[in-house]
Order: sequence, then structure tokens, then C-alpha cells
Amino acid sequence: MNLRAKAREIVAQMTLEEKSSLCSGKDYWYLKLIDRLGLPSIMVTDGPHGVRKQLSSSEDLGISENVPAVCFPTAVSMACSFDPALLREVGQSIAEECLQEGVSVLLGPGMNIKRSPLCGRNFEYYSEDPYLSGHLAAAFIEGVQSKGVGTSLKHFAANNQEKRRLTVDAVMDQRTLREIYLSGFEFAIKQARPWTVMCSYNRLFGEFVSQNEYLLTQILRQEWGYEGLVISDWGAVVDRVKGVAAGLDLEMPHLDRTHDERVAQAVIAGDLPVALLNQTAENVTALLLRARGQKRAQYNVSAHRALARRAAAESAVLLKNEGNLLPLNPSSSVALIGAFAKNPRYQGSGSSRITPIRVNDAVEELKSLGLRFEYAAGYFEDADAPDEGLLAEACQVAAGKDVVLLFVGLPDRFESETFDRETLALPQSHERLIEAVSEVNHNVVVVLYCGGVVEMPWADRVKSILLMHLGGETVNGAVADLLLGRVN
Repeated sequence: MNLRAKAREIVAQMTLEEKSSLCSGKDYWYLKLIDRLGLPSIMVTDGPHGVRKQLSSSEDLGISENVPAVCFPTAVSMACSFDPALLREVGQSIAEECLQEGVSVLLGPGMNIKRSPLCGRNFEYYSEDPYLSGHLAAAFIEGVQSKGVGTSLKHFAANNQEKRRLTVDAVMDQRTLREIYLSGFEFAIKQARPWTVMCSYNRLFGEFVSQNEYLLTQILRQEWGYEGLVISDWGAVVDRVKGVAAGLDLEMPHLDRTHDERVAQAVIAGDLPVALLNQTAENVTALLLRARGQKRAQYNVSAHRALARRAAAESAVLLKNEGNLLPLNPSSSVALIGAFAKNPRYQGSGSSRITPIRVNDAVEELKSLGLRFEYAAGYFEDADAPDEGLLAEACQVAAGKDVVLLFVGLPDRFESETFDRETLALPQSHERLIEAVSEVNHNVVVVLYCGGVVEMPWADRVKSILLMHLGGETVNGAVADLLLGRVN
């Protein structure tokens, strides 16, 4: 008996209350079980670029302590590899970590279109190009699900800003909707068949996506033939009965019994056809059955960190390299400047934030590879205004050196889930540092960390620019490999 037929058989044995209970989760991370029918409770958790399994029971956008996991490069970095095979390999590794932690469904990948360069969550998404986004998302999904762990393709759909993301109404013509905002999802869904698809918070054509029958049923199921489960983003449900009618199977997280009871009452009153509730219950049951056979397995931490380092290097972008300043001559006298060298920006903030195994330090990495240098901080990480004392020290260290390695970028407070950026500029302290150092030394290499687009009015002042985006916990190991030519 196939999975769908088995799910249908089990649902036929359920009471109305049991069916409606499956319309929402057990708590923040677990789905409900029905023990008498052999349906287990399974766990879902965040992680487009690593497993974020919270030790606490409630959601707090990554503030609470999480189980340590390898933080792989973020989607904005991985997209620059243009390498589906690499995405597939990373997906397999993250799935292995899910299996160790008893996680059945990974809430990713995210493939929102980068409509605006100011979106604070752009680091979680691949591209403004739906073709690239669709192919990379499909590869990642295939990698994760090849290990028997589910994925949740998100955020479906037209969710392209953080400001007013809970209420904003996305209105556009059909060609724009189909060619830009849906085509990547369509490819990934048809190619990789994710176990779940996550609906977004926003409205589409005036209707909340969580109860948008046009999107969730007409397009997703009828046109594209999707047979998996549709899950809400956390807290996205407005009207649960309308959601069931529109094709939203699972509300997350569980808040109280009210929504489940309203679904049952709507069926009794004849306001919601029981066939629609049966379909919802079958979709949830099929997911529970699919995950039921998962077994715990340990992963190789060293191998996963080595993959993360290779992925960061393969995702790096050399924007500029005048006079072949890179790779460095190991015998050169070098100034290493910038607090990001010791404490890199390697991931974004919000629900995707991983507790890493260990974050690489460029100072230690370069030392271990035999490079001799003098270090200066250059700026305070928690201040946007330049510090004249640190600037003077940086210039003193830079003067007379053969090469200056300058580590700069966007701090956490400049881009994150829940808010959009106000500017494309780097902090004043970083820009002023580049200007000051480039006045005393013309051989400057800028190593740039950011989750989105940044302005570079200083680009003509420096010889080389190495863009690392947010390259995961081993990013500074990859930087050392690239700067010294150990990888190309």
C-alpha cells in the first residue's frame, strides 16, 4: 500500500476531533501524535544553512541557546557558487545533523526573490533571478531529502520585504507573478518534490496567503500537481477555517485549542465540507508516516566543517584584483586590520541563527599557514562612528607594509529578519578606515562581509576586493586559503 492510500485508510478511522486536532501542531516545534493509530509526534526546526534546534520550547528568533551545529554558508553566499552539486552536498550534510538531533523536517530552503536590495533578510535567499533560485533550491532539497529528512520550501509567495511583512499586500500583473515570483518555486517543487511548502505572512491580491485558495490550491495543487503538505509560517494564520478551505494543512505553532475547535464546529455546521478536512488530515498523516521510519545517526563534525570551508571558498567572489595582488606572496610584510578578522560576520540574525561548533579566526588561520603580519582592530564592532585612536593605530600599522588586508562589512544590527535596511552604505567607521588606510598604503585588499548589496564608493582606492558575503563558521579559514592561493 502506498503512502497516500495508507494515510487515507488511517484518516477513515479518525473521529472529527482527531482530524481537526491535526490542523495545528503540538507546540512550537512538534506535531501532534495520535497514539492509538500509530501516528508519531515529529519535530521540525529552522535551518536554511544549519540545524537550529532550540533547547527552549518557545520561539524567540534565535535568542535562546541552541544545540551546537555546523553553520554552513548562507544562501546569499552559496548562490555565488552557481553549483547545484555543492548545494546538494551541503543539504546532505545538514540532513545528517538533523538525524542526529531527531529532526524530521528542516524549515528551508528560503527562495524569496530579492525584489529590493534593502530587504533585511536577503542573506537567507539565493537571488533576484528565479531560474538560479529554483535550480539551487531544488538541489538543496534533493540533498536533504536523499537522507530521509523533509524540507519546507519557503516563503510561498511574494514575500519580499520585512517591513510590514505580516500585513503588506503584494499586487502585480499575472506575467510578473508567474515569471518572477512563482517560476522558481514551480521548478523546485516539480523537480525536487519537497515534503512541505511553507506559506508566507503577507497578502496576495488582497487575501492573506494562509487562506489564499488561488495560490495554495489552484496554482500549487491543481496546476503544479503538488501532493505534499502546506505549513504556515509561524503565526501566519488569520482565519483557520478559511485556511483549511484554501488548502493550508498545518498551522504552526500551536497556540490553543480554539482554532482546532472552530474547524470541527465549521464541519458540524456545514460551513466547511468534511472532504476538505479529510484532505488536510491525510496530508498531515502522510507526513507523519513518511517520517516515522527515521533513525538517529551521528555525523562527522570534522568532515562537515571541512565541507563548510570548501563551500565558503567556492562561493567567494573576487570583485577586483589589480596587478595580481592576490594571491599573497608569503614573504610579504602584511598589515592585518579590522575586527572582523578576529570575529567575522558569518551568518545573519533572526530565526536562521545557528549556534556554531567553532568560528574560525583569520588571525589564527593566517598564522597557521605561515603568514607573518601586524594586527590592528581599526574600529569598534558595536559603534558606527569612527574612533580616531583606532584609525591612527591602523594607519601606523599599514604604513610601509607590502600589503594591507582590510576586513570590513555590515554588522548584525544593519541587516536582519524583522526589519529592512535604511541604506546600502557600510558603517561610517568601516568606510573611514578604508579611506584612511588607502591614503598611507596603495596595496590594500578589502575582505568584505555582508548579507546583501553594499555601496563601494571606495572601490577605486583599493587594489583588490574579496567578497565573502556571510560564509558560515569556517569563512575565515576559507579567506586564509584564498588569500594565500591554497584554493582558487
